[in-house]
Amino acid sequence: MEKPKKVKKPRGKASLIPNKCISCGARCQSACPAEAIEMTEKGEPVIDQAKCIGCQKCIKICPAEALEMFFTPEELEILKQLAAEKGAAGAEEEEEDSEEAKLKKFLAQYKGVWVFVEQTDCTPAKVSWELLGVGAQLASALNVELCAVVLGHNVEKLCQEAFSYGASKAYLIDDPLLHHYRTATYLEGFCSLVEKYKPEVVLMGATGLGRDLAGAVATRLGTGLTADCTGLGIDEKRQLLQTRPAFGGNIMATIFCEQRRPQMASVRPHVMPMPARNENATGVIIREAINMKEEDVLTKVLEVIDDAGHLDSVDIGGAEFIVSGGRGMMAKENFKILQELADELGGVVACSRSAVDAGWLPVERQVGQTGKTVRPKIYIACGISGAIQHLVGMQDSDLIIAINRDKEAPIFEVATFGVVGDLFQIVPAITEHIRQVKATRGTPKVC
Repeated sequence: MEKPKKVKKPRGKASLIPNKCISCGARCQSACPAEAIEMTEKGEPVIDQAKCIGCQKCIKICPAEALEMFFTPEELEILKQLAAEKGAAGAEEEEEDSEEAKLKKFLAQYKGVWVFVEQTDCTPAKVSWELLGVGAQLASALNVELCAVVLGHNVEKLCQEAFSYGASKAYLIDDPLLHHYRTATYLEGFCSLVEKYKPEVVLMGATGLGRDLAGAVATRLGTGLTADCTGLGIDEKRQLLQTRPAFGGNIMATIFCEQRRPQMASVRPHVMPMPARNENATGVIIREAINMKEEDVLTKVLEVIDDAGHLDSVDIGGAEFIVSGGRGMMAKENFKILQELADELGGVVACSRSAVDAGWLPVERQVGQTGKTVRPKIYIACGISGAIQHLVGMQDSDLIIAINRDKEAPIFEVATFGVVGDLFQIVPAITEHIRQVKATRGTPKVC
């Protein structure tokens, strides 16, 4: 008598759930072994059902749960029969549950939101306090402590300053070895703290120093890092939602780190608002030592050259008034009229990438995705069309004035006030009017 044929478990086909895809960067496409997924211009998957083998790898990797398995009525009936028999499918599910339990146990070890307090000669970078502001929101959503991490020499006073901006605890390593920033020493100190105290979230400023340290720390710890975030949040699974521009700035992608900890992100200066300062706030300082000696460090600091007094050294990131020029300025010498207006306002001159590419201004003056992020009180955009790469660097300014001949220019979509016309006539007229006001009424207060 022939044995009855074993019913084969249907695998189904992957299917996209409408309006749930977050364009995370084609994770599903990269995970598909059958090359059954193509991406649209919007970054959403299109699944070739004929090629799909039902492996579910795309579903497991999707951070937004935007994919599901589709089964025909006949396949659903077979699945019901197999579930009733509690065959091999049940064993596979138990094995998966076991893996999920291991992951859950691993993730549960990590608690707390940490912010790295960047400093040079005990002078803190303002981005550290901005990160404490957004860090407080994340800590509240996770119901955990907000902690500062201070590394350096004679820097204990920064712990108290961190408390005034919202931290309840500060991890301090104060050692002469950390007087000057060196990747090896700061990497050793920071990673030793992470491995001992296990934070859930780590935030750093996307400065030159921060970018160097964040990448090294993430590599050492074997975790993920999302650079230049413009938004941070927490979902119902305690995952850090890390939003940043993707595909050349044409879309905003939200990135997750599901299976590794800590979750790391860097944020540019002036992207997040500065939190209120509470001088009476207090906190707990946890002092630790660095397990390293000078002879263990290959890099030696021979001399520190301060370029703050250089003629071209202008901190556009900290300016309250910015007059910015783009391709519409036509030539380098035409930036003189922008400088005159900036001088009257007590501000600085900046530019878009096209002006830098043309050699009209140095890259230190560039605003945008590949330049600096600014949050001035007034931003005057002259001859700038408003590509998304530029907008992400200045759209959070308190007041934006756009001057452009093209009334359809995208810059007008984010501008508070727009002026359609010839900037070579409008800008000098504004400058002259300010001079007249100063002459008749005294220096006006711009707010």
